[in-house]
Amino acid sequence: MIKLDILDGVGKITLNRPEKYHSFIRQMALQLQSTLDQCNENKQVRAILITATGKAFCAGQDLAEAIDPSIGSISKIIQEHYNPIIRRIRDIEKPIIAAVNGVAAGAGASVALACDIVVATESASFVQAFSKIGLIPDSGSTFFLPRLIGMQKAAALMMTGEPISAKNAEKMGMIYKVYSDEDFEKESWDLASKLAKMPTKGLGLTKRLLNASNTNTLEDQLNMEDKYQVLAAKTTDFKEGVQSFLEKRKANFKGE
Repeated sequence: MIKLDILDGVGKITLNRPEKYHSFIRQMALQLQSTLDQCNENKQVRAILITATGKAFCAGQDLAEAIDPSIGSISKIIQEHYNPIIRRIRDIEKPIIAAVNGVAAGAGASVALACDIVVATESASFVQAFSKIGLIPDSGSTFFLPRLIGMQKAAALMMTGEPISAKNAEKMGMIYKVYSDEDFEKESWDLASKLAKMPTKGLGLTKRLLNASNTNTLEDQLNMEDKYQVLAAKTTDFKEGVQSFLEKRKANFKGE
């Protein structure tokens, strides 16, 4: 259900339950958590790309499982399946790209929007589908979406369940970039590969700062920037970056 390929410094995670549009069941959610852990612990992995096979990215929770009494409560599903995934995505100090190859609905959209960078194919769409079955957005949607597009638009999308095309998602600042269906696979891979060759520790500290900016005051943020800039300046990659600039050559970062 979850495939992992490691190549050229990129850990490519592929959701692989196409017959159910990659909707999550317990086994799949736990596998994704474990795969993210593998990518975090593997020093050869310097960027992570999350995508899916076929025409869909992720349809969210498999509703047949959600009402299965043997699985447990909705709260158990949220606490044991989704919240750990979102926490890992935000806590792993490596860039994580969601390459949305089709519809991302419900928790599928939430997982994508929790990533550092979201790119999508032209035929993709995003749906806050929770209201259509009487539920509320979870998996961090009520945290990330208002910060990305503003309270008004977030409220409207969550309450109406209106699908948003990839192009409109890009226009409103929900995602970073849209690629043509023909170029999507190459362009999204090129982006992940580029990030994997950049100074990983510096990118990780940047991610830590972005996480903190959600709750920090300006003064707090300035102090954190000072602290983490000192740490970044102690890395091997900083020395290489300066040396390559002085020598007018391309930097060869090692992620150290």
